[in-house]
Amino acid sequence: MYSAIIKKTRSGRELVQKEAAHKGRPREFDADEALDKALRVFWQHGYEGASLSDLTDAMGISRPSLYAAFGNKEELFRRALDRYAEKGPGALQSEALSEPTARKVVEHLLRSVALSLTDPCNPAGCLAVQGALTCSQAADSIKQELCKRRSEGEQNLRRRFERAKAEGDLDPAQNPESLARYVVTVTQGMSVQAAGGASRADLLAVADMALKAWPN
Repeated sequence: MYSAIIKKTRSGRELVQKEAAHKGRPREFDADEALDKALRVFWQHGYEGASLSDLTDAMGISRPSLYAAFGNKEELFRRALDRYAEKGPGALQSEALSEPTARKVVEHLLRSVALSLTDPCNPAGCLAVQGALTCSQAADSIKQELCKRRSEGEQNLRRRFERAKAEGDLDPAQNPESLARYVVTVTQGMSVQAAGGASRADLLAVADMALKAWPN
């Protein structure tokens, strides 16, 4: 039997003590590092495509330790999504929203997405988009979670465009909701293209074309 104890280091990072009954001393692992490794597995294979063996092998832990530290596979995936949104490519929108004009927001976002999706250090495509596309009915709760998170991103853009409209940065005839949906549709399409092998130059060209269609 296994037991696991989660404790905090001085820096606030989680360490997990993994103790096997047949061993005399516990072994620690860094939960944040293990989560980063799990994130990459989910990113490469999607939620259903990532087996527990794939995850535990990449994380360097046993199944009982995974359950003790992270709960089940679904909870591990949710925590990986949080990690992706906070520190990975998922954080790009937050940076873009701080730009001074609506057009600058879109330009920053589209170009950053093009660069991120084709970063050779990362798996191709977007975790939130690819994960939803490959979910079957058996993983409907995960699909709904991904849809919810993508919808939140669209609403963030809508609110930013509403502010731009109120400030006179957007023409009064423009619809912030439609503009937000347009931008999100472009970024999701770029993700699918990247997963299919599109180059950085290809995606930057898509970004340029989308910007040409942006209302003056």
